[in-house]
Amino acid sequence: MNETRTMTRQRPPGASRRAGAVVCAVLLTLLNLAAGYLVLLAHTAQPAGPWDSETAAHSDIAAGLALALTAVTALLTWVSVKAEWLRRRGWFALSALLALAAFLRLTLLAPDL
Repeated sequence: MNETRTMTRQRPPGASRRAGAVVCAVLLTLLNLAAGYLVLLAHTAQPAGPWDSETAAHSDIAAGLALALTAVTALLTWVSVKAEWLRRRGWFALSALLALAAFLRLTLLAPDL
C-alpha cells in the first residue's frame, strides 16, 4: 500500500523538463518582446529639429536599455540551452538581431541634431 502511494506522488522524469521548457520559453518570449518594443521606440523617435536634444537622448536611452536587455536575454538563453530545457538554438538569433538593431541605432543610425 505504501508503494502505491509513493508511486502516485512521483512525477514522470520528463515532467520537470517540460515545465522548465515552458517557463523558459515564456520568459524569453516576454524579454524579447520588451527588447523589441524598446528597439522600436528607439528607431521611431526622430527629433523635430536641432533644438530637440531631449528626443535624441530618449532614443539613446531606449536603445541602451534594449541592448542591456538583449544581453540578459542572451545569458538566460545560454543557461536554458545548457540545462537542456530548450533545444533550439534559434533563441540566440532573435537576441542577436535585436542587439544589432539597438547597437546600430546607438552608432550609425543615431538621430542627427
